[in-house]
Amino acid sequence: MDLDMLNMFVIAGGTLAIPILAFVASFLLWPSALIRIYYWYWRRALGMQVRYANYDDYQFCYSYRGRPGYRPSILMLHGFSAHKDMWLSIVKFLPKNLHLVCVDMPGHEGTTRSDLDDYSISGQAKRIHQFVECIKLNRKPFHLVGTSMGGNVAGVYAAQYPEDICSLTLICPAGLPSTTDSKFIKQLRELQESKRIDRIPLIPSTPEEMADMLKLCSYVRFKVPQQILQGLVDVRIPHNEFYRKLFLEIVDEKSRHSLHENMSKIKAPTQVIWGKQDQVLDVSGASVLAGAIPDCHVYILENCGHSVVVERPRKTANLILEFLALLHSIDNNKKQA
Repeated sequence: MDLDMLNMFVIAGGTLAIPILAFVASFLLWPSALIRIYYWYWRRALGMQVRYANYDDYQFCYSYRGRPGYRPSILMLHGFSAHKDMWLSIVKFLPKNLHLVCVDMPGHEGTTRSDLDDYSISGQAKRIHQFVECIKLNRKPFHLVGTSMGGNVAGVYAAQYPEDICSLTLICPAGLPSTTDSKFIKQLRELQESKRIDRIPLIPSTPEEMADMLKLCSYVRFKVPQQILQGLVDVRIPHNEFYRKLFLEIVDEKSRHSLHENMSKIKAPTQVIWGKQDQVLDVSGASVLAGAIPDCHVYILENCGHSVVVERPRKTANLILEFLALLHSIDNNKKQA
């Protein structure tokens, strides 16, 4: 092999080695940066664009795909300590011609965080209404989806602003009393009794605590590498003080049972999706909603925990689409009658 050919292979090998070494270095030294890049890439691949909307001096960050059309737009509200990108796993299985909007909840990710803001469930519902008006989403009634804390907010929103929405999907929503204590509620009681309420299981500060949280939230046991666990913790740690304040706000008497207090006011057709093995919020909450909301469709997912969006994204997306199709069919039949 002549010298030129050898040099070509060395250069080619070096060119390939640089991105590989960069990836390995990022994985080992800056796993949190790798996680951010991952979400950025996934958003681009799915065609989700990030935008900002302002209400006076308050800023909302959201992502969207598609434009309003003959089918209802869909607004998605994430859960406690999450962000708009948690919906990407479901967005993947939704038609690209649907108008989708995923917003960062008050104080989360790119949406304004202020010590003066009201983070109670009713306060968050008011903020989401401001966001809806900012982007004029309520020019036509839209479909509202919320999970966990976001489900609590979505239910209160549907009760307080019924003219804005045409239908509602609640996924393992918070805000309901339960006859059966979940594993998470039992853990909270033990922490209260031992006066260690600062050790909230949903606010991890070490990779080990992150692994425990994932086990608590998911029935499916994901094998997550230690470096990724570290990256997930690194992303969250700067926000943990806010998460503690928010958590204490939403479990306070003012917000703890907000959905329960408002569910009788919900008039929109409602879909409830719940993981049967939910260890955070007991599945019995689905029966509570079914007994209070006139047009309520309940779906219990076997072998699924609290993280329905992550564990069963395809099934969840299909259930939402089937629900919207059913409502569209009923509406057409009424018009033809």
